[in-house]
Amino acid sequence: MTTSVVLVGVGGQGILLASEILAQAAVFMGFDVKTNEVHGMAQRGGSVVTQIRFGREVFSPLVPRKSAQVLGSLERIEGLRNIDYLADGGLAVISSQKIIPVTASTGGTPYPEIDEKLLLQYFPRLVYIDAVEQATKIGNPKAANTILLGAMATKLTLPMQAWIESIKRSVKEKLVDVNIKAFKQGFKIAGGNCE
Repeated sequence: MTTSVVLVGVGGQGILLASEILAQAAVFMGFDVKTNEVHGMAQRGGSVVTQIRFGREVFSPLVPRKSAQVLGSLERIEGLRNIDYLADGGLAVISSQKIIPVTASTGGTPYPEIDEKLLLQYFPRLVYIDAVEQATKIGNPKAANTILLGAMATKLTLPMQAWIESIKRSVKEKLVDVNIKAFKQGFKIAGGNCE
C-alpha cells in the first residue's frame, strides 16, 4: 500500500524542510519515495504545497484527490484550500497560525474567520495546534514545522528512530536537538507515546 501525505503552508514556514524530513524517514525504512512540490511565489508569502508518497513501489509523486491519509497545514486557510486531497477518514493536522495575504491586508479580500469549531465541520479527524506557540516554548519558533510533523507522524507507520535519523540528516547540526525536541512535542500533543 502507498502512503500519501500532503503538507501545505506559506513561503518561509519550512514546509519544504518538513517534507524532506518525512521523505528521508521513509527512505531510512527502505521505502520507495516520490515527492512533488509547488511553491510559486513562495518567497513572497505565497502558497506552498508538497506531496510525499511512500511504499514498496511508488509510480507517481502526485497525490490523487481524496487519497491522502494525512494533510498537514502550517496555516489554517491553506488547510481548507487543500481539503480535496484528504481521503475520507484521513487525519488533518492544522496549526492555528494566521498569515494574512497581501490581498486581504490591502483591503481587497477579507481574510475569513476560521477557528477549530469551523474546521471540525470539514475535518472530522482534526488535530488543531498552535505550532508556533509550542515551538516557542521549546526555544525556537521556527521549529513549528517540526512540531506539525511530529503530530502528523502519529498516523504514519514510520518508527521514531527513522524520524530522529532523518532530522539529523536534514537540519543543520546546531539545530538537531531543538528539532528532535519539537518533533517529540508534536507527537505527544497528537496523542503519541515517545517512549
